[in-house]
Amino acid sequence: MHGSGRVVGRIGGLLVLLLALIAGLGLLVTRVLENTFPVSDEDAVDRSLEAARTPVATAVSGFFSLVGSTSVIIGVMLLVAIAFRLVFHRWRESAYLVLAVSAQSLVFLLVTLLVSRDRPGVVKLDQSPPTSSFPSGHTGAATALYVGIAVVLAWHTRRTWARRSVIGVLVLVPLSVAVARLYRGMHHPSDVVAALVNGLACVAISARNLLFGALPDSLARRLDGSRGHAGLPS
Repeated sequence: MHGSGRVVGRIGGLLVLLLALIAGLGLLVTRVLENTFPVSDEDAVDRSLEAARTPVATAVSGFFSLVGSTSVIIGVMLLVAIAFRLVFHRWRESAYLVLAVSAQSLVFLLVTLLVSRDRPGVVKLDQSPPTSSFPSGHTGAATALYVGIAVVLAWHTRRTWARRSVIGVLVLVPLSVAVARLYRGMHHPSDVVAALVNGLACVAISARNLLFGALPDSLARRLDGSRGHAGLPS
């Protein structure tokens, strides 16, 4: 348990640093640079996207906004976590993915308590949840989930055209969610940039501490079972 405690403490410490970084960026954007370029021109980006709306683009953006919604993220995460357990015959990949997505959500929620930012002054195509505009929860969650899945596939599968295509699509999903949230008037550009940073950082923290490298014996037995410290790419 002592070794496992060190892992938990290291992850917790890194998440505290990430929280400070994202919250600091939010406070910088909303209280220091709000009248300074490019932050001062962010609303112009949202207005331009509002003026360019079309029925087809609105429908596509609605799909990707749904892809980043809480219910879809949780559902896909659980399905993929179960699939990882069945395919790899251990819990390490599943625990890594759940940690990445959950950590992102925790940082997101705490930042919204610290940073208060109104949503863009345009017509919104989705209902506004009772949270700050900074950062984008949809974008951060999609980044942690789909990039997190891509990391596992990149590690465990052979370098084929099909593998590159699947990984490419997974990486494009959070970018599409980010654009959709901007298009639908739900966020400022800096909101989605901060969310991308949050999601990627949580994937990196989770991968470094759970997915790659050796774990303390007690934790390795729980996540890898009889495989111990094994788990090289197949």
